[in-house]
Amino acid sequence: MTVLITGGGGFLGAWIIRRLAARGLDVRVFDRHEDRGIVRAIAGDMADRVEWRTGDVASGDDVLRAAEDCDFAIHLAALLTPACAENPILGAQVNLIGTLNVFEAAKAHGLRGVAYASSAGVFGPDDGAIPYPTTHYGAFKLACEGSGRAYWHDAGISSVGFRPAIVYGPGRETGLTAGPSIACREAVAGRPYTIGYSGAADMIYVDDVAAVFEAAATRPFEGAHAFSLVGEVADISAIAAGIEDLVPGAAIDWAGPPLPLHPVIAPSPIGAVLGDLPHTALRDGLAQTVAFYRNAGTG
Repeated sequence: MTVLITGGGGFLGAWIIRRLAARGLDVRVFDRHEDRGIVRAIAGDMADRVEWRTGDVASGDDVLRAAEDCDFAIHLAALLTPACAENPILGAQVNLIGTLNVFEAAKAHGLRGVAYASSAGVFGPDDGAIPYPTTHYGAFKLACEGSGRAYWHDAGISSVGFRPAIVYGPGRETGLTAGPSIACREAVAGRPYTIGYSGAADMIYVDDVAAVFEAAATRPFEGAHAFSLVGEVADISAIAAGIEDLVPGAAIDWAGPPLPLHPVIAPSPIGAVLGDLPHTALRDGLAQTVAFYRNAGTG
């Protein structure tokens, strides 16, 4: 079985590769860059077993070629919230048109299905149950969910979109919500750090998210689904305190407005479709992140 991972050279892709390669599955990464640094840091020697293709997810031809001879697609390639706000047209080309290109490739090559990264950004700041995005990023992700349903009804392509809020853990070092993960790295290095937002949000450990994508790729399902991924709600003050407990002498603080999404996301019936899935407590996830940076060195 060969699994295509678009945007597989990034943080979440590396953790998914680690899981899929450990199962003996063949993995093909499709990414704009050939840099395997993050994948090697997370997946170790498994990175050398990955087939690597470069191209632009906004190009239908590039995606079509990348998906040839694959059995399932995991679609992660996207621009994050700040980039979509700065250039909404480019954000739509990458996040929405790119997703349509993946579904078109799945249809052309007869893939079993598609699992894609949606986001809790589909919810606005006032409600964590009914989608009402207030960012371009969230609006594009919600449109992708609607397109997933259309591809199921029109072409019979099974799909599942996952909506995490803040994904944290070793290797998460870019994006608006990377602050807690970077804070772990900086604490280990003995440097002060300010997390760039305030308030509470749902935190989910990266390997739990990787496990959900693994389940989608390896367990049979039908239909078009969109599931919110619920971790543990925590205020940024508690996260900073937790890191300081793990790294005595660390100097972690925070500044900036709350995130533009509701802190409490309503759970989804994901178990009914994909079965039992792991859950890592926040303190354990922070401890694993700190341990990673201690073992890897922080520069």
